[in-house]
Amino acid sequence: MADLTASAPIRIWGQAYTEKWVVDNSVAQAIYKGGPMIMDLDVDTIYPRMFLDATVVGNTDIFIGIAAEDKVVATTDTETDNEIEIYVEPTIIGFKSAVFTDADVGDLVYMSDSATLSATQADNPELGRLKRVRDGYAYVILESPSICTGA
Repeated sequence: MADLTASAPIRIWGQAYTEKWVVDNSVAQAIYKGGPMIMDLDVDTIYPRMFLDATVVGNTDIFIGIAAEDKVVATTDTETDNEIEIYVEPTIIGFKSAVFTDADVGDLVYMSDSATLSATQADNPELGRLKRVRDGYAYVILESPSICTGA
């Protein structure tokens, strides 16, 4: 598994819906377009951050959506100056993936790190439901914000 190191090649199916959020600056972070954004309530109860493989998602953490742009955040930044656009429900986003087929349509989709779709709940954030698989992209109908169903 590997976290994003650049913007992900994502596609939007139909209308994109976004919301602006202020990003957590308690740790420096690079946020990449296509990365899952969560409210990790063990760290911050107000501002989201990008989900990474090392993040342990709890049952009360909140999936906010998918980063619609890149953002670099420093701990010295003024938190309220760090706004980011996030794709939210009911946006349908296509993620490059070989994990799913059309036989999985309707199944719940998770991310095991910021770059990898998964069918496994474990301590992974739930993104939404699979709508379609086409041309190497798995299209997910976002369900956000939503409580993560972590371990």
